[in-house]
Formats: sequence, structure tokens, C-alpha cells
Amino acid sequence: MEHRAELLYISRDWKTGKTRLLFEVDGSPEEAEKYTGKKLRLKAVEWRDKRSLDANALLWHCIGEISKSIQEDKWKVYLNLLKHYGKYTYIVVKEKAVEAVKKQWRETEVVGDIDINGTKGVQMLCYFGSSNYDSREFSRLLDGTIQEMKNMGLELPEPENIRRALEIWEKYGRKSQDTVHTKQADPGK
Repeated sequence: MEHRAELLYISRDWKTGKTRLLFEVDGSPEEAEKYTGKKLRLKAVEWRDKRSLDANALLWHCIGEISKSIQEDKWKVYLNLLKHYGKYTYIVVKEKAVEAVKKQWRETEVVGDIDINGTKGVQMLCYFGSSNYDSREFSRLLDGTIQEMKNMGLELPEPENIRRALEIWEKYGRKSQDTVHTKQADPGK
């Protein structure tokens, strides 16, 4: 069972020392009743609406147009756009872990060797794939992609399609929220 919920109340049972949580859940009581009295694994994470499939389709349409224009593989175009308009983080790994890290990320760059308190490491720049983006981050990626098309003189998507995708982001997407461990790439990079 997975539902959108809001934590309404927290209390402590002073006799047992256990914490009690009261959630309001978008779901039927009948669905929850089957769990009454059973031990459950509870994992609470902040709710994020999935971004629109229309928005994703629009991004990949634009990537396809750029790809055709420069005769380059769509995946390579996508990775290049992530580098310019995407979300990334820096990490430091042991030299022997570099190849394993490359397999785990959409795109990586080795920045160089680094010494931290006498221990040698490799600093890497790791780009998140767009499936991990919230609405603001995805919007930035799509806007940058459309700007690239404009700069290349390519036919842009219909403004109605762009407007509809943005409306869906506004309605269902998370409002802007920065995370501590990520930075936005500099568009001038």
C-alpha cells in the first residue's frame, strides 16, 4: 500500500516510550484495514508527483530534432544537455571505484586527483538523469533544450504544447526545492 499522506500529529506513549503518529491518507479505509494489528515496515518520504509523460515526450522530441540536425546519437545529445542544463554533484572516490561510479550515473566526468588528509582520491562530477528531477529542474532542462534548438535555427515545438506541459508541471509538479548536495550547472559552461 502506497498513498499520499500528511502527518497530522505526533505523541509519545510515556509508559512504553514508543512514538505514535497520526497520518491522514488519500485512500480507502478498507484497504488499510487488512493491516490492522500487523507489524509493518513504515518508510515516510516527502511526496513528489511524477512529472508529466507529455513533458518527457516533448523533451525527447526536441532531443530527436537536435540529434537529426547534427547527425548525432540521441543519447549523446541528452547527456550533453544534462551537462549544460542538468543537476549534478561532486563526489570523491577511491581510484579503483571510478569505473563502478561511471556505471551508476547517467554521465560523469573525472575532475582530477585529490588529496584529502593524506588519502588519495579521484574527484568526479556526476550528473543526475532527468527521471530524478523535480518540476523546476525538469523545466530548466526543457527550456535549455528548446533554447539550443532556437540557436540552431530548428523548428520549435508548438507554443501550445510547451504551454500545456508547463501547466501540467505547475499543477502536479513540486514547487522549487533545492537540496543540500546538488548544484545547478552553469548554463554558460
